Amino acid sequence: LNNIIEPQVTCYVATSNLDGETNLKIRQALLATAEMQTEKQLSSLSGKIECEGPNRHFNTFTGTLYLNGESPVPIGPDQVLLRGTQLKNTQWILGIVVYTGFETKFMQNSIKLPLKRSNVEKVTNVQILVLFWLLLAMSLVSCVGAIVWHEWYGEDYSSLSFGFDLLVFIILYHNLIPISLLVTLEIVKYVQAMFINWDEDMHYKGNNVYAMARTSNLNEELGQVRAPSETGYVTGTLKKVNLGRALSPSVISECCEFNDPELLQNFENGHPTKNYITEFLTLLCVCHTVVPERDGKNIIYQASSPDEAALVKGVKKLGFVFTTRTPTTVTVEAVSSVLRTFSHNRKRMSVIVRTPTGNIRLYCKGADTVIYERLSENSRFKKETLSHLEYFAKEGLRTLCVAYADLTEKDYQQWLREYKKASTVIQDRMQSLEECYNHIEKKFLLLGATAIEDRLQARVPETITTLLKANIRIWVLTGDKQETAINIVVNPSSLYVIVEISNCEALGTRIGKENDLALITDGETLKYALHSEIKRSFLNLALSCRAVLCCR
Repeated sequence: LNNIIEPQVTCYVATSNLDGETNLKIRQALLATAEMQTEKQLSSLSGKIECEGPNRHFNTFTGTLYLNGESPVPIGPDQVLLRGTQLKNTQWILGIVVYTGFETKFMQNSIKLPLKRSNVEKVTNVQILVLFWLLLAMSLVSCVGAIVWHEWYGEDYSSLSFGFDLLVFIILYHNLIPISLLVTLEIVKYVQAMFINWDEDMHYKGNNVYAMARTSNLNEELGQVRAPSETGYVTGTLKKVNLGRALSPSVISECCEFNDPELLQNFENGHPTKNYITEFLTLLCVCHTVVPERDGKNIIYQASSPDEAALVKGVKKLGFVFTTRTPTTVTVEAVSSVLRTFSHNRKRMSVIVRTPTGNIRLYCKGADTVIYERLSENSRFKKETLSHLEYFAKEGLRTLCVAYADLTEKDYQQWLREYKKASTVIQDRMQSLEECYNHIEKKFLLLGATAIEDRLQARVPETITTLLKANIRIWVLTGDKQETAINIVVNPSSLYVIVEISNCEALGTRIGKENDLALITDGETLKYALHSEIKRSFLNLALSCRAVLCCR
C-alpha cells in the first residue's frame, strides 16, 4: 500500500475468502509514501522493493522498500493486500503490485480438488463393473454355444460371424446392467437435498436461516464421516467487558453501565490507586489497532478484533475516550479534555509512547503467562491479580494482563537502532524482531487484568451433547485458558477432566491408565506429550477418548 484516501491512512479488507473470518482486517499504508497523492508526486517515486519469494503463508510477508535518497522502509503483512480479499469501507487506495498470477499467495494455496465420491457410488461402480464382466462372460459362453450349434448342423462359421454373434448377445443381455439406476440415484439425492433445505429441525428462527445443501453428491455420507475438520466459531457477539484491577474485580454489564462505585470514587477522590487506575485505562485506550470513525457526534470503532473493540468501548464508559488516530499519534480524551497525545513507535500489542511531558513509556497487554514472566520484582498486585484471573476464568471469561514500564531516553534510542536494523532484513526478520522485542519487553509493572465474555452461540452445548450421544468424537482446539475452556466447552457438555500433568515422567505414568471420557491438555502438557518416546502412546490415549480439548 502506497497511499489511502482515509485520513488515518488505513483501509479495511474482508478476508472471508481466504480464512473464513468475517471480521474486517485493518491495513495501513507506508508512512514514507502516505503523502504522495498527486500525479506529479507519484511520477517522481523511484526506488525498488526487496521481498521474500512467493509462498503460501497468508499471515506473513517480509519486504523492504528502498526509495532513492531515503532510509530503507520495512514492509510487513499489515501493508499488503492479498489477492482474494475485498476492499471495504474505503473509497480508493494506491499500491504497487508485488506478486501476480501463480506467484500470488492465493494461487500458491490453490490445489486441484479431488473428485469426491460417496461410499454408495463407489459400491455401485464396483457392482456395475462386475455386472459388465458377467455380461461379457455370458456373451462369450453364448458365442461358444453358437459355434457348437453351427458345427452340429455342418454349417460354416467364420471369425466375422463370431464377432457378429458377440455383439448380438451383448445387445440381448444389456438389461443386465441397470442403466436407469444412476439416473434414479441422482433424482433421489436431489429430493433428499430439498428435504434438508426444508427441514424445520435445522431452521434457525433468530435470523430465519435454513440449512442449505450445497451439494447432493454426498448425502448418504452424513453420519459416516470419520474425521471432519470444521474451522469456525462456537461463540457469539461479545456483550460484556470485565475490567479487573488490583483492589476488586470490576464489571461492565450487558448494558455497558459500570457498576463498581468504589473504583470511580477512588479515581475522583484522589485515592492512592488513582495513578494505577489512570495508567490502566490509558493503556487500554492506546494499546490496540482500533480505528475511530465519526458519524456526526457519535464515534464508531472499527476493529479487526471484537475483543479490542469491546475494551475500547468499555473504557469509554469510564470517561476515557479514544477519539483520533493518525499514522503517528493517538488522542485520548478524559472527562471532555484532551488527556494525552501519544506517538507510536511500534503498532503491536506492546506500544512505546512519548507523552507531551517527554516521558517514554512502554505499554503491554497479553496472556498472563507471558506478562508474569516479564514482571519486575518490585511489581505490586501479583497475588491479587492472579486470584482475579482465576475468578474470571472460572466464569468463562477470556483474560488479558496489562502492564507498563518506564524507559530512559538512552535505552530507547539504543533499542530503536536495533529495531530499525532488524525490521529491514529479509532473511529471518521475525526472529530478529522477536529478539529485539525481548530486549525491551521486561521489568514491567503490573496494572491489572481484563476479561472478555465470549458467549456460546445458541444451542451449542446441546449440539455438543447430541454429538457425544451419537458416539461422535469431538476434538476442540482453543486459545483460551484451561479454566475458561472448561467452563465454555466442557461443563455445558458434561465432559470430565482426566489429565493434568506438568512433566514428561508423570505423563508417561498416567498414559494407559486414564481413558474415561475426555482428555484436556494445555500447550505445556502437549509439549511433553509429543516427546518421541511417548508420542504414539499419547495418540492412542487421545483416540480412545470421546472428546479431546487442547487449550492455552
